[in-house]
Amino acid sequence: MTYSPYLIEGAERKSRWLITCDHASNRVPPDLGGTLGLPEADMARHIAYDVGAAGVVRALADTLQCPAILSDFSRLVIDPNRGEDDPTLLMRLYDGSVIPGNRHAGAEERARRLDAYYRPYHTALEELAARHDDTVIVAVHSFTRQLRGRPTRPWHVGILHAWDSRLSDPLIARLEAEPDLTVGRNQPYPGHLPGDSIDRHGLQHGRMNTLIELRSDLIETAEQQRHWGERLAPVLESALADSTF
Repeated sequence: MTYSPYLIEGAERKSRWLITCDHASNRVPPDLGGTLGLPEADMARHIAYDVGAAGVVRALADTLQCPAILSDFSRLVIDPNRGEDDPTLLMRLYDGSVIPGNRHAGAEERARRLDAYYRPYHTALEELAARHDDTVIVAVHSFTRQLRGRPTRPWHVGILHAWDSRLSDPLIARLEAEPDLTVGRNQPYPGHLPGDSIDRHGLQHGRMNTLIELRSDLIETAEQQRHWGERLAPVLESALADSTF
């Protein structure tokens, strides 16, 4: 089977919603030998991909009956949620782990990975986003409960946004109304990096958008992922109805 750096689910669906998963996979593509020299335990960690996010994306897209696009290469190969000039685009050290396959990757290899994986993913994402004048982009990520040597993170879910909070504001309000959730605004990360996926496909085109961060220990199993996808769908629909256009 021919390798593709992305997967599209529900391409035939006509909904204005578009769900994205930049860090869906811990796969190292065949032309890199299928490995970056890290042990399997590291490739199963958050440093390689967003644990559980892909399953949530599929369940969310199924419930909303909308398309979804998922990357099919590890963020350690090259990070599709960074601008092309971002110094963290190709990581050599991440949360205490050295990435052997990136240690000697220079400008030529960086450019090759951009052309082979990063740019095809973003081209496909933009083609999906451009199908409607009123596309709404929801990016789904996950975060680890605790980085090495750092305090535990209290949030169950974080909603990230930049200056365009038309969807994020009502989404946060509705999630905060649910008594079992601790919700973070622009937590555990800041809501905007120049050139990241939401900037590139949402903000620069005036498309409504939000980024959802789910704590990975809450979405480890297929059942948990399905639960969160089905839980988030009606909240997003209600938030969109509440939003200011």
